[in-house]
Amino acid sequence: MEYELAIRGEIAGIAVPDSAIARAATQLVRDTEDDLLYNHSRRVFLWGALTGERKSLKYDAELLYLGAMFHDMGLTQAYASPDMRFEVDGANAARDFMRSYGLAERDVEDVWTAIALHTTPGIPEHMRPTIALVTAGVEMDVLGIAYHDFTHEQRDQVCACHPREANFKEGIIAHFAEGIAAKPLTTFGNVKADVLALKDTNYVRQNFCALILGSTWPK
Repeated sequence: MEYELAIRGEIAGIAVPDSAIARAATQLVRDTEDDLLYNHSRRVFLWGALTGERKSLKYDAELLYLGAMFHDMGLTQAYASPDMRFEVDGANAARDFMRSYGLAERDVEDVWTAIALHTTPGIPEHMRPTIALVTAGVEMDVLGIAYHDFTHEQRDQVCACHPREANFKEGIIAHFAEGIAAKPLTTFGNVKADVLALKDTNYVRQNFCALILGSTWPK
């Protein structure tokens, strides 16, 4: 799908970034992800931006857009590593992409951190706006957190442009499972352990206390 066919302009009062790097990122993600992940990623940007506007945060829309668009790239075969968390794979993909455009390292670091921490609740909200708002967008779209802080019109307009599939809840869980099934150890200590516990009957959740008690330390 050519970028020209993707939705530009304003959605729910939010201007979608239209710089050269934003267009290139959109095309790359559109060519790599399926419809469910692509539409989810665009909604994450919009929910994050709307959250930033509501909270009067000074955020860089382009950086937020890059974080949102790349945040699930680690679930795709093209960007998945054999042994790292999918969040880190997506963060690394965004970092390489941004560096190829010569963006400042501080900006690259913010987007990397935003993606790497987007499934680690309780931390991103206390960090810089790009980091906080990517997670806020993910939490709204996947978990419905702060759902009622958005107006009915905002929710309708965002979903009219980037629809949630009829089976989105089951679909996103299935995407998570497919993306991490081959590297279950990467789920230790994060929310994706719940995904494999649901979807993989052979999955054995690691136990933090068992690791402490079974370590090589004598006491």
